[in-house]
Amino acid sequence: MEVILKKNVDKLGYANEVVTVKPGYGRNFLIPQGYGILATASAKKAHAEIMKQKAHKETKMLAEAQEIAAKLEAVTVTISTKAGENGKIFGSVNTVQLSEALKKVGFDIDRKSLKIKDEPIKEVGTFEAEANLHKGVKPVFKFEVIGE
Repeated sequence: MEVILKKNVDKLGYANEVVTVKPGYGRNFLIPQGYGILATASAKKAHAEIMKQKAHKETKMLAEAQEIAAKLEAVTVTISTKAGENGKIFGSVNTVQLSEALKKVGFDIDRKSLKIKDEPIKEVGTFEAEANLHKGVKPVFKFEVIGE
């Protein structure tokens, strides 16, 4: 019996894969639990079309991510914060502040996809951060922390 998996199943396969299983396992576990659907001719045809559209969308997203990465690597972002006389910051710089500074420059990147190298940042200076834009596209860019 062939089943199209909707979710990842340990020791069987990943989502959107067509796998062959014993009829009882498919009928009594995979299909009722929502892990898969029966791979009929029409379901296989629909699955092929969905995978084709998904691949097209994936290549488009990858191209956009690479374009944003090229622009991002050329930009130096400035974050201004309160600092003492000796260059120490009151508090620390985090990804929320970095995300807001990127929005001011024109990049709308979620704070959860940003990673600051050498965290925590507690002094004024120039530092590096990494943005996870897409699978395999992780540009490193510089940002500067200045005291007010």
